[in-house]
Parts: sequence; C-alpha cells; structure tokens
Amino acid sequence: MTIPSSLARAARNAVDTSALLREVPRQASKPKAQLRRYEVSTLLDNGDVAQTRHIAPALPMFEDAFCAFSRGSLVETEQGPMAIEDLMPGDTVLTQDGSSETVVWKGSVTLIPGREDSYGRTRPLTRIMADTFGMQKPLSGVIAGPAARLLGTPGHLRHIYGDGPVLTPASEFQDGMNVIETMPPTPVELFHICLKKHSVIRVDGLQFETYHPGVNAVRLISHSLRSIYLNLFAHVETLNDFGPLLMPRAGDGEVDALTA
Repeated sequence: MTIPSSLARAARNAVDTSALLREVPRQASKPKAQLRRYEVSTLLDNGDVAQTRHIAPALPMFEDAFCAFSRGSLVETEQGPMAIEDLMPGDTVLTQDGSSETVVWKGSVTLIPGREDSYGRTRPLTRIMADTFGMQKPLSGVIAGPAARLLGTPGHLRHIYGDGPVLTPASEFQDGMNVIETMPPTPVELFHICLKKHSVIRVDGLQFETYHPGVNAVRLISHSLRSIYLNLFAHVETLNDFGPLLMPRAGDGEVDALTA
C-alpha cells in the first residue's frame, strides 16, 4: 500500500524535530530552554487524520499554538456543541458569520500553569464566570488558556483600539470578579485548532479566534527555530500559508496589521 505523501511528511516531521533541536545554537548568556511534548492531529489530503507527537521548545510562540481552550470547552459544530477534546480534523465548526468550516489541525499540550519555566514565567489561565458578557455568554464557567483571544475590546483598551472588531487576549478582560486569573498547581490539558482560514468560532457561547501565528511571526522566530515550529503543522509549508488575519488582533501593546 502506498503511503500518502502528506502522511509520510507528518511522520517524518515528528521524527526530524528531535534532530533539529540538536542543531539549534546555544547561547551561554541565556538559560537552556525547556522542552514540551506536543500532540498534533492533522487532516491529510486523502481525508485521513495523522496523529503525531513532537518534542519542541517551551517557548511562547510554540505554546501559543496549543494553549487556547481547556478540556471540556464546548465548540459549536454542525451537529451541536462538541467538547474540544472530542473534536477532530475533518469535523466542521460554525464560524462567526454562520458558515461551516473544516478543522484541518488540532494540537494539545499538558502543562502546569503555576510552575515557572526556565525564564521564571508562568502560564496563567483565565476563568470566565457564566453570563459575564450577557445571558448565556458564556453558557457556564469557562477556563481559557493563555493564548485564547476573544472578539471584543475591554473598557480600558477602547481608547487605543476604538469600537471596531478586535481580537483581544482573554486575560485583558480580567476584572477580579467575573473574569479572574487562575494558576492550578496540577497538570492541565489545553487545545487549539486551525481551520482552512483564520476564523472566529463560538465556544461556550463566546466568540474566540482559531489559531494563527500572527503577521509578525516572521520576525518573532529565528530561522533555526522556524523549521522546528513548522514541523508541528503538516498542512502548511511556510508561515505565509496560514493566510491573512480575519481582523486586527491586539496584544503586547500593538495591533497586528491586516495583510493585504
């Protein structure tokens, strides 16, 4: 039986990652980066799903691709709400404009939010209480990962971004009452998904974005790490293959400009 080229590439990438890591230059002035195990499921050209496991750096750009939704988060699909852990590439989800789009990639990682990494950073989660943004928004309590972005602008950022549609980190909505930071001392499994194009989907009654590395990704990741990063995504060849952002995205004091 002939192995589909996309499946062979996915398997090869999973194996090649460890080899690439050995080639990454080490800088004596910086602490050694921690590694994480990333689980990936990808929709292949022939309709099959490839499941691979990767060992890659625990750096923000890598982790952000996996750290949006906690286990049990309910994603709106054509068949009704589905838990994020049960969603698979090939399933269709409902987007902001009411259309259906196919999931082409899903990633997951298990981390301990309250544990410091080699740089002294933690990865706090954001707990959103039921009805915080209106009736059934969210439907019940939601725990969003550190990379989750909501469609909306919190009051303290409106003087910067105005009233137009902006994708904002969930942590920016923390108010100490209805939206709070939480850092469990035990392992938490987090997920993220890619559609064929960057989109906004409904999760537990709220509007979250699907994964996109951002238009500034090229300058945020070194050339030596870029190959390791792209190995996590068998459905793309380059950073440009993620396509344009659906709308502006706030974060780190700036708005990612929409690509033409």
